Amino acid sequence: MHAAIITFPGTNRERDMAIALERASGRRPAMLWHKDPSLPAGLDLVVLPGGFSHGDYLRSGAMAARAPIMAAVRDFASRGGHVLGVCNGFQILTEAGLLPGALLKNAALRFLAQDCTLRVERTDTPYTRGFGQGAEFRATMAHGDGNYFADEPTLDMLEAEGRVVLRYVGANLNGSARAIAGVCSANRRVMGLMPHPENCVDPLVGGTDGLPMFTGLVESFAAA
Repeated sequence: MHAAIITFPGTNRERDMAIALERASGRRPAMLWHKDPSLPAGLDLVVLPGGFSHGDYLRSGAMAARAPIMAAVRDFASRGGHVLGVCNGFQILTEAGLLPGALLKNAALRFLAQDCTLRVERTDTPYTRGFGQGAEFRATMAHGDGNYFADEPTLDMLEAEGRVVLRYVGANLNGSARAIAGVCSANRRVMGLMPHPENCVDPLVGGTDGLPMFTGLVESFAAA
């Protein structure tokens, strides 16, 4: 799997993501800068990792969505490329118009830094094929703006088209509409989620609950 991770001023989860991708694929991902004008040839996957791009100035992800490299990311996605956004990356994807909805301030207006439990709603995406249908797994929350919002027609559309990929189980701490933790594009190739599966890929640092997301991606590209 040939993956690339894009970093912005304020990104802080790129190394965690690189470790997860390399652990699953055996191949180190390329590291790209937000001012790069293009993507490397032959990419399978582009990842927008977590952090606080541009200090969350204006809105979380708003400035990063307008970075020079995002034109290439939009083109990559329009040609059927796979794009994964985690936490701040999810915020960037919604701000860039690559996924519907928006991420608002957490319901309690507090930063959340704790584990949560996610339920897999669909396994027919490259990002969730490594899990069983309805599987529950642990991931780490680290966000102040993780409250997923969309209007009712958009939420109904996402439900009807099966584009709600992950939901929070138990406490919905950030207040996300319908407990949505992750959604995908209509072609299932662009996905965003708020919690961090890349923080759960090593038994020495908290377990491997998140590893199937990355091994499933590798298997998906191998089978293509």
